[in-house]
Amino acid sequence: MAQIRLFRDGQQVYQESKTFDRLQAAKGWAKRREAELSEPGALERALRGGKVSIGAIIQRYLAEYQRIRALGKTKRATLKALEASWLGELSETELTSQKLVEYAQWRMTAEGGAVQAQTVGNDLSHLGAVLSVAKPAWGYDIVPHAMADARVVLRKLGMVSRSRERTRRPTAAELDALLEHFFALLKRRPSSLHMPRLLAFAIYSTRRQDEICRIRWADLDNAGSRVLVRDMKNPGQKIGNDVWCHLPLEALQLIQSMPRQCAEIFPYNSDSVSTSWTRACKILGIQDLHFHDLRHDGVSRLFEMDWDIPRVASVSGHRDWNSMRRYTHLKGRGDPYAGWEWLGKILASPVELGARA
Repeated sequence: MAQIRLFRDGQQVYQESKTFDRLQAAKGWAKRREAELSEPGALERALRGGKVSIGAIIQRYLAEYQRIRALGKTKRATLKALEASWLGELSETELTSQKLVEYAQWRMTAEGGAVQAQTVGNDLSHLGAVLSVAKPAWGYDIVPHAMADARVVLRKLGMVSRSRERTRRPTAAELDALLEHFFALLKRRPSSLHMPRLLAFAIYSTRRQDEICRIRWADLDNAGSRVLVRDMKNPGQKIGNDVWCHLPLEALQLIQSMPRQCAEIFPYNSDSVSTSWTRACKILGIQDLHFHDLRHDGVSRLFEMDWDIPRVASVSGHRDWNSMRRYTHLKGRGDPYAGWEWLGKILASPVELGARA
């Protein structure tokens, strides 16, 4: 029997033993184990006994990340769902590639939600972000290559894939119906979300929904017709990815028409914007139209106006020009919003911020 005892300040803090058939094997194990326990965080892991659940690790990730910056609602919802699933009940040492493959297979069954391969890929991507910091930053005993090995297997089985690129753009009739609906709401409740302005700004500025609700007056350069978009979404970097984005004339006009009563130019809650949009589409019977599709429409519009890639990227904030190919499925040439009658109506409509101010 090989026995290891560790002392701190004269007190025994850890003990571990193991029995072997041969003396040489016992000595070899003891030597290796002592080296392992001398590594940073190893003793804490041994004392824990691998009993921390994946759900608890996800909770810590959410709490730690929140101190830096609020998570996107999709990522947060996905991680909360993972935490609540049977995968979240596994301990840190139980999370193997086999368990991850089993989880992916379960997600594609009716019991797991009958999701598509793209959703499974998203689940694992968000969980991978947690695992990537769980061991090096917090010392949890995560199997190093569990996620990578599981991805190899799932790709071969066709059970994970990237999200399909959307090419959906709103039609003129859909925009007419939405704007009529939103103006009717404003007539009844003048201090409600000014969705017509948000809709038009999303198209002309090509900004994402969260970005629109975050940009501040302090980050506006009127003379340069540009705005600083802080923490812009980027696959390799988000926190600290602050990008100056050019504002086309119409986008600048929409900003200048907003009252300067709050730090934010559009002082609205992003979740409220999403709820209002979804409800309106449901009421009007508009199928499969996301608020984010307005950004796609705006970028495609610039290409239809014969703007080159660098000039379009100066508005959209894209770093990878190759990723902009999806926006070049054009409907025609020229500005599809030239003479758009709704722009004048939107600019002339008063904005009442109510309690937000």
